Amino acid sequence: MREAVTILLPVVLPALAGILLLAAKEPERKGVITWYTGAVLVATAVLVAVCVVSVNVPVTFFYLLDQVPVCFAPDHMGKVFALVVTLVWVPAGFFSFSYLKGGKKQKRFYGFYLIVYGILNALNFAGNLVTFYVFYELMTLLSMPLVLHEQTREAVMAGLKYLFYSFCGAYMALFGLYVVWHHSGTFVFTERGTLDPSLVSGNEGILLLAACFLLLGFSVKAGMFPMHGWLPVAHPVAPAPASAVLSGLIVKGGVLGMIRVIFYTFGADFLRGSWVQTLFLTLALITVFMGSMLAYLEKGLKKRLAYSTVSQVSYILFGLFLLAPAGLTGSLLHVIFHACIKSCLFLCAGAVIRQTGKQCVDELTGIGKEMPVTMWCFAICSLALIGIPPASGFISKWYLCVGAFDAGIPVVSWLGPVVLLVSALLTAGYLLPIVIRGFFPGQDYDYAVCKRREGSAFLVVPVVLLAAIALVGGMVTGGLTGYLSDLAGQLL
Repeated sequence: MREAVTILLPVVLPALAGILLLAAKEPERKGVITWYTGAVLVATAVLVAVCVVSVNVPVTFFYLLDQVPVCFAPDHMGKVFALVVTLVWVPAGFFSFSYLKGGKKQKRFYGFYLIVYGILNALNFAGNLVTFYVFYELMTLLSMPLVLHEQTREAVMAGLKYLFYSFCGAYMALFGLYVVWHHSGTFVFTERGTLDPSLVSGNEGILLLAACFLLLGFSVKAGMFPMHGWLPVAHPVAPAPASAVLSGLIVKGGVLGMIRVIFYTFGADFLRGSWVQTLFLTLALITVFMGSMLAYLEKGLKKRLAYSTVSQVSYILFGLFLLAPAGLTGSLLHVIFHACIKSCLFLCAGAVIRQTGKQCVDELTGIGKEMPVTMWCFAICSLALIGIPPASGFISKWYLCVGAFDAGIPVVSWLGPVVLLVSALLTAGYLLPIVIRGFFPGQDYDYAVCKRREGSAFLVVPVVLLAAIALVGGMVTGGLTGYLSDLAGQLL
């Protein structure tokens, strides 16, 4: 009973608080909504930490179908993702207090923001594939209002595109669920897979097809080619705090889904050497290069960062499909570091837009003189995303390259590191010029018109916190790397 309450609280508290906020009347006193939201975010963060530390047994709540329970079972993988979500979701929420100040429909934004936080906690703690699937679809439906918040034509069309792609992915995954049930008799997440050997023999073809459909379905949220089309459209039109969590965390829901399919449903041994592994390694490398190139060519600041997300999340997927311990370790490290780095970059972009109204890269000459703290954070996270030591991105990309060599897959063992290196160079090409022109505007810059535009503490402190994690994470990552390496070893 105690475990059930402990695990339910970080799910129910923010979800119920968000529903009550949506149902309540608009308060007369300004600031009530932000105080309410801030208190719920902090309380939920504490509850997540308590759950991660104290709950180690599965809890079943009810049966959706015969022998198909809705249950939570916080394992090591789920706890890692839960902590990452909290690490980013709370600072981004506090950033929004200043970013949305004076705007319309704040009550609606904060209501859905809290609800999605609870849904993500449920997703991370899900104990079987059906429970995961239910909350995965709820995450899609309830995060869409964050995309639609501005209610412009672009936002509405982006929201519809987001929904269309997500539903296509959902139906592909549903086919896979039917096949998995027929060949395993359980959806419970189990290290190294749940397939029944007596039912697998002679049915390898349909099982590989089911794995392909499940992975394609979850790859929609992860933004992998050819299911990436919604991401560079939806993320830029959302308010900056929503863009930050969409690019930093919501896409990781797809990554977690693919991890659950590969390592906890089918098992790495079943997929290793198959056409499914070859297909998804190929798609991941295509996406890494394509996303970086499109980001390099893009002139809009937020859209450039969105294309960057397409590329960087496929770094993670590449590591997963290597099916090698070092590759999986690099993927999990990049899950953590990318969440902080990309969320910080989007928040920095939002602060610039909020304070100056400038949305295009070409307009940002001298912005480092006007918003030095914000742009220093942008610079630190840019270096981390490129993978320059000692910043955190270097560590995760190092393990990904080592994993490619260790996997010993023909062509991929050398092509993978080459593509990652080319992508890193393109990343430098689309991020560093913003920093250089921002701090060194040149002789033609009119210093007389330069004035400080740094925002309030709510705009500055969250980006400083995330930038510090992006930098320090690469220097003190020994314990974390060891923990994730042990986890990868258990799965492989």
